[in-house]
Amino acid sequence: MPLMRRLPPLVALRAFEAVARLGSFRLAAEELHVTPTAVSHQLRIFEEHCGQMLLRRRPRPLSLTEAGARLFPVIRDGLDAFATAIEQVRAPQNHRLRVSTTNAFAARCLVPLLPAWYRENPAIDLEVIGTDQVMDLRAGTVDVALRYARDPPVDGVAVELTRDRFHVVAAPRLLESSDAESWKRLPRIAYDWLPGDTMAPTWERWQAVSHIRLNASDRIAMRFREELHAIEAVVAGQGVAICSDLLVRQELSDGSLVRVSSITLDGYGLYLVTLPEQTTSQGVQDFCAWLRRVYLTASAVSNERQVPG
Repeated sequence: MPLMRRLPPLVALRAFEAVARLGSFRLAAEELHVTPTAVSHQLRIFEEHCGQMLLRRRPRPLSLTEAGARLFPVIRDGLDAFATAIEQVRAPQNHRLRVSTTNAFAARCLVPLLPAWYRENPAIDLEVIGTDQVMDLRAGTVDVALRYARDPPVDGVAVELTRDRFHVVAAPRLLESSDAESWKRLPRIAYDWLPGDTMAPTWERWQAVSHIRLNASDRIAMRFREELHAIEAVVAGQGVAICSDLLVRQELSDGSLVRVSSITLDGYGLYLVTLPEQTTSQGVQDFCAWLRRVYLTASAVSNERQVPG
């Protein structure tokens, strides 16, 4: 059986600590916002609890008895510890917002944006959960999901941020400037898609849409399970690949990758998904509004670049 604590009232401890520290009933009363009589009353209660005198009231000034001197530092430090702990609990804590998305989008799109997010929202910490599995919002493990899908998700409120297209891309240093068809002789890079997705942007589908037979054999030189690894391979100049313009936007912008064919394939939508009850959360509201603004701005810039000059 646990030992029961035999403690005096907290108000009595506070009265003793204030009198012992300040050496005055009057000053202790002012600090505690009570009368000197109330302080004296609480001190008597504490002394009765201890069974002995803790203060010498005569002659003035007040002084601690041996027992009082032994108790004072312990009570003072204890009250200080209480005050510190309570202030830490009362202080506004950074809110952690959990966002799930695909590994590819997390690495290629979301992580580069995080400095801008933290500049605008320093009090909201993001926990980015990169996974190619569909996270169940109802399970409570994530607050917001960024889903990459052909059709809008139906397990929450879904807002389409953007849609991508797939382009055949390569590093320009691999291309022969005098031969627009030189890319067809480059090693082909591929990566896996979900089984049964007949509209997946694969090399087989690209050839079916374009009616072009590549000069090289039908063999895929490099195949990866992860889309990220295929992107890294094509950026490193190891061959030609069909990539999402959303995921290689930076490389297309800075010229480290170029489009080598005008034939493109339909992509997927990037959806911001939340539960209806989560829309009241300020953190969820701020993140969703920020990301919609980011993609609205990106779309406007992209449209400006496509207008003939």
